Amino acid sequence: MPYYRVTGEVPRKRHIQFRRPDGGLYAEELMGEEGFSSDSSLLYHVHLPTAIVKSEGVDLPAHAGGASPNHPLMPRHFKPHDLTAGGDPVLGRHLLMANDDVRISYVAADADGDLYRNSVGDECVYVESGTARLESTYGALEVGPGDYVVIPTGTIHRFVRTGEDLLRLMVFEASGHIRPPKRYLSQYGQFLEHAPYSERDLRAPSEPLVLEGEDVPVLVRHRGGLSRLTYRNHPLDVVGWDGCLYPFAFNIHDFEPVVKRTHAPPPVHQTFEGPNFVICSFCPRPLDFHPEAIPIPYNHHNVDSDEMMFYVGGDYSARKGSGIDVGSISLHPSGFTHGPAPGAVEGVIEAVRKGHTETTEMAVMVDTFRPLNIGHQASSVEVGDYAWTWAR
Repeated sequence: MPYYRVTGEVPRKRHIQFRRPDGGLYAEELMGEEGFSSDSSLLYHVHLPTAIVKSEGVDLPAHAGGASPNHPLMPRHFKPHDLTAGGDPVLGRHLLMANDDVRISYVAADADGDLYRNSVGDECVYVESGTARLESTYGALEVGPGDYVVIPTGTIHRFVRTGEDLLRLMVFEASGHIRPPKRYLSQYGQFLEHAPYSERDLRAPSEPLVLEGEDVPVLVRHRGGLSRLTYRNHPLDVVGWDGCLYPFAFNIHDFEPVVKRTHAPPPVHQTFEGPNFVICSFCPRPLDFHPEAIPIPYNHHNVDSDEMMFYVGGDYSARKGSGIDVGSISLHPSGFTHGPAPGAVEGVIEAVRKGHTETTEMAVMVDTFRPLNIGHQASSVEVGDYAWTWAR
């Protein structure tokens, strides 16, 4: 994270004695990235964070694994809302697409999550609908529709639903760390004035969460698969922490779009970067205002990337007539030139002539720099004729 926070009680200096009311020592836990040469936070536990009493292997659910190359090569359209709903926010995930850098899953959870730790990489969870409380070793954070929730590697956490609606989540599991783009930050980590969001837009836990319990299970994703570790005491027992590494939420409605006289390319929508992929936010904005502008994406071929787009709101005029609608996912792979649906350019130009001046579209996009394989679950909800819609 780009700036320092402190929550709860911490001693005056790092790594000095910090005692509980009964005279015993709080147990330190330093969470640090990149061999302790990057961001870190120092947490103070009531109990030892190392005390485990059991470990057992866990099989990966069938809907969470299995992906095949996009062969024969085609642009594709999926409807994740047609996937079977239910389960918790981790084991209920349906794998949609994956490569060695990122796994993209969708879940419509009707149950609270168990404690979970991803020790492979950071996770970015987009909340499509529903509300929840993210409980973690850093404290609690309320999240809801439109929130990106970025959870650092190794953070023990769970999503607890706070309403009756299904908790619909799009989950991006990275093989490394997910951060704001470097070009948005000063050399010291402060958001710069040209960035489309700032520190004020980020929400993080504001007070400790100390829970009691013994023999508490935690599901751990690691490089060998899934395991369940049982902790002697409840791991959510941190009385204070400080540092620059912690879970945070950023709402897509707080993204400030960049507007040009003519159409701007996708990098202006970038929100986060991960290892060999980027996450972008397409938000309502004024239309391009050159008197002869074509206020819609031009045909384009990002020769190094596969593009996945999740349509989360509004009217996406560029795909009008293609079957794409709110809740759809499109995959436009490298090796294929994509662009507006037939007639869309003329339609938008005419709408502008009649006084239409802004877009309502909202979408979450991921561009990867290695090909995305298609999850078996995604194949079950594919709209088969999408590839031919430009030829109609």
